[in-house]
Amino acid sequence: MNEIARRRTFAIISHPDAGKTTLTEKLLLYGGALHLAGTVTARKNQRATASDWMELEKKRGISISSTVLQFDYNGFRINLLDTPGHRDFSEDTYRVLTAVDAAIMVIDAGKGIEAQTLKLFEVCRRRHIPIFTFMNKMDRPSREPLELIDELEKVLGLKPFPVNWPMGSGKDFRGVYDRLTKQAHMFERTPGGAFRAPVEVSDINDRHIKDKMEPVSYRNFIEEVGMLDLAGTEYSAEEVLAGETTPVFFGSAVNNFGIQLMLDGFVEHSAAPGPRDASIGSISPELPAFSGFIFKIQGNMNPRHRDKVAFVRVCSGKFTRDMNVHHSGTGKTVRLSNSNKLFGQERETVDEAWPGDIVGLVGHQEFQIGDTLTENPAIVFDEIPRFPPECFTFLYNPIPSKFKPFRMGLEQLILEGVVQQFSVKDAPSSTPLLAAVGPLQFEVTQYRLEAEYGVQSKLEPAPWQFVRWLDKEGAALLAGGSVHLGDNVRLGSDPAGNPVIFFPTPWALRYFSDTHKKINLFELAQRGV
Repeated sequence: MNEIARRRTFAIISHPDAGKTTLTEKLLLYGGALHLAGTVTARKNQRATASDWMELEKKRGISISSTVLQFDYNGFRINLLDTPGHRDFSEDTYRVLTAVDAAIMVIDAGKGIEAQTLKLFEVCRRRHIPIFTFMNKMDRPSREPLELIDELEKVLGLKPFPVNWPMGSGKDFRGVYDRLTKQAHMFERTPGGAFRAPVEVSDINDRHIKDKMEPVSYRNFIEEVGMLDLAGTEYSAEEVLAGETTPVFFGSAVNNFGIQLMLDGFVEHSAAPGPRDASIGSISPELPAFSGFIFKIQGNMNPRHRDKVAFVRVCSGKFTRDMNVHHSGTGKTVRLSNSNKLFGQERETVDEAWPGDIVGLVGHQEFQIGDTLTENPAIVFDEIPRFPPECFTFLYNPIPSKFKPFRMGLEQLILEGVVQQFSVKDAPSSTPLLAAVGPLQFEVTQYRLEAEYGVQSKLEPAPWQFVRWLDKEGAALLAGGSVHLGDNVRLGSDPAGNPVIFFPTPWALRYFSDTHKKINLFELAQRGV
């Protein structure tokens, strides 16, 4: 197997509390990257989740930023991108999904498909990302498996193919039946789910399987497997890779039930890195020239280093440390000398990387999200999605003597894409207007300003709910002041100087649009505007 064919790069998506972070830990446990679930191999006393590196994440038990975890499993090189799971997730989540080749969708079997899952699924669907489904928490009271399968088809429009089927549920959950190999996997619980669950594999007709299950659970299990077999649906690898069919796995991440079966099924049935669209057409991963794009920037991941890491998804060719590449943002040639593999806060020097891999580049202040790095200057990727912010607030520095670190910290967080900054016409320039997709990002901004730069800040909610971009003609019409904007409707500009207009309510936005039909409003800045 060549280096590209053995790469598997994916993200885990879910609604908050569906078990995404637990599943991430257990995949690392079964992949050999952790000796004990919840403990990074190199730091056995650290009981916080390996992928949640930020102190705020550990305090709140949620993933706020996105991190990259890499490990080898059965000859495959796995790149697992951990994404924020909180309901107020940021654009960071969307950006991560541009860097993956597949996604594992975690669903709480007791609740089914929830709002956040649906939102992230739509992003995957638009990008034709293959989705593998893990029905989690089968060891708790759950909905009927057939009902969960039916919901996938009705709500998401996906054709589900159950690769395995639960043997009981709740306190009667004993294991899963692999429909492809026709084998039953009976699990034993381990203390706290810290170790791999002992498993006994046997034929479905073995007497001791019936003896270990409750009579009603066993009867329902046999009937449901029979119904699935009678349906006659065949597994289609083509439909899975096209994002039309989702392989479905059942289990319990906290007890390690079904984890290895899902991991084995994923690496076998998911695809290696494929071609990417660029300015000169489709770029094959087999192309000799190195190319990649920056999908994430993170500062101060390790307080001991106080540096900035740009995360690059390798798309073609071979990355080698100290190589010279063309940087699309500046048009200059840069040397990539400080390259790292990140495991939470831990970092390790990377000498080479292949398509599908994620490389952390340290110390390049000129790098920005969306930039292309390549040996062929004609290749420019346009992978990063943009979204209109939905929340606005003013951020104050209450201590004038701390202005310099306040400004430095805020500039870093804006560069990372944690928040966006706008200017409001006739407002004090020293008080920035921040905007974000979700309000949690403002809390993250305040926390990191204090934790990483030693400065306090105060938030003052802004009265706007919407921002719209103007073209040159619309901006010129409004600049004269003859057009009545309406109450609390204000003009301003984005960081690139593009003209914008802020609206306080949906009604104000509709009224302005209906009244001034010659003025075009755009949800996003128009390229070349």
